Amino acid sequence: MGYFIVVIGQTVVLPVVSGIIELVAVGGDPVLVFGKWWVFWGVGTRLLSAGIAQVSGKGATAAILGAAAPSVQVAQLARELGTANIGMGLAGLLALVPGWVLPAGLAGGIFLLLAGILHVTKKGKNAQEMLATWTDLVVGVVVVVVAVDLLVHALET
Repeated sequence: MGYFIVVIGQTVVLPVVSGIIELVAVGGDPVLVFGKWWVFWGVGTRLLSAGIAQVSGKGATAAILGAAAPSVQVAQLARELGTANIGMGLAGLLALVPGWVLPAGLAGGIFLLLAGILHVTKKGKNAQEMLATWTDLVVGVVVVVVAVDLLVHALET
């Protein structure tokens, strides 16, 4: 149950609440404000926490790969994916630095979008995998929308 609360919090609740608070308190472009918070929470904290779990060996990656007792190769693959997630997660946290939403979010957002797309067709997903698939897609789509919005505005000026 804890996994579901954390993932839904990071990918839906916290970005929406943070965006609403910022818009009410200081205003701003809603796409950029919500995008910043989706990158911070959905890319930054989500991938950082997943990466830490994977590197520590406590993540579900080995089981998703079909290894109840992971081989040396599966454990190594999970750790290496974890280091990539830590790097993208740390970059996502930089979304709070003015001007960093796009560079901080693009790699992690595209990664989540592509991972979600690849997982859609997987048969026999458990509840955690289903949640991860759909929240990966949500965060990925939001990051792409923010990227397109920022690029369109940059071309207009």
